[in-house]
Amino acid sequence: MVRQFLPLNGLRAFEASARHLSFTRAAIELCVTQAAVSQQVKGLEKRLGVVLFQRLPRGLKITAEGEALLPTVTASFDQMATTLDRIEAGQVRELMFLGVVGTFAVGWLLPRLADFQQRHPFIDLRISTNNNRVDPAAEGLDFAIRFGSGSWHRTDAQRLFEAPLSPLCIPKLADDLRSPADLAGVTLLRSYRTDEWSTWFAAAGVPAAPQVNAGIVFDSSVGMMDAALQGFGVALAPPSMFSRHLCSGAIVQPFATAISLGSYWLTRLQSRPVTPAMRAFSDWIFSEVERSAQLSGRSD
Repeated sequence: MVRQFLPLNGLRAFEASARHLSFTRAAIELCVTQAAVSQQVKGLEKRLGVVLFQRLPRGLKITAEGEALLPTVTASFDQMATTLDRIEAGQVRELMFLGVVGTFAVGWLLPRLADFQQRHPFIDLRISTNNNRVDPAAEGLDFAIRFGSGSWHRTDAQRLFEAPLSPLCIPKLADDLRSPADLAGVTLLRSYRTDEWSTWFAAAGVPAAPQVNAGIVFDSSVGMMDAALQGFGVALAPPSMFSRHLCSGAIVQPFATAISLGSYWLTRLQSRPVTPAMRAFSDWIFSEVERSAQLSGRSD
């Protein structure tokens, strides 16, 4: 197909003027004169046979025709800018979109991410965090790191590791906890998964579990741990995700009993083709999981 000549200068002037609703501010952004911007927009209007702006005594008002044109022009310029950014010193930068459970992002991924960037400087990660509720197709994700059983419809899931849950709290609260039954006298912080505490009490051998369905409910362990750090109560969270807090002594694990209700998984929609960037990330994260397991003396 032969593409007709595109009036890029006029389109750029239009897009900047539409954002600022001012030829003057658009001219400042584009480093040209206000008269030049006005003429470029007039030329575009003449070519299209429509009026894109109403010229007001103070500024501009975009017309219905301008509103119809603006999203396409903005998206096109954004896409061109992204593509140009990906080309550096003759090497194409690859984008990879990753959705991550917030707890995993903060507690495991981010402290290791510098190593990935050093090994793969031409892969640009775009990371979004969630509370384990994610729609990879709608969000355009290449990978999603999720917690659960590994069974998601039309999804390829590779297990990373388990993350058992155990009570965590500040030392001051732990001083009064001699046995698991003593937890009946403190505030138990919980997630939206209502069976976690009752499952833990059963594993700890507490015959009559305390009432755990009252109090604050958190949608992530990150928020729950913030509350625990402020002394609001005892959190049931994965110690492996909060090792920095444990090493610093800000948080302690009063009881060794832990329960496993699932694992973290690297997931990809089966319809999503594997790109070189995705393959590099997958290889890297599984090597990090193996290295971490060796350092901790465990194997999942």
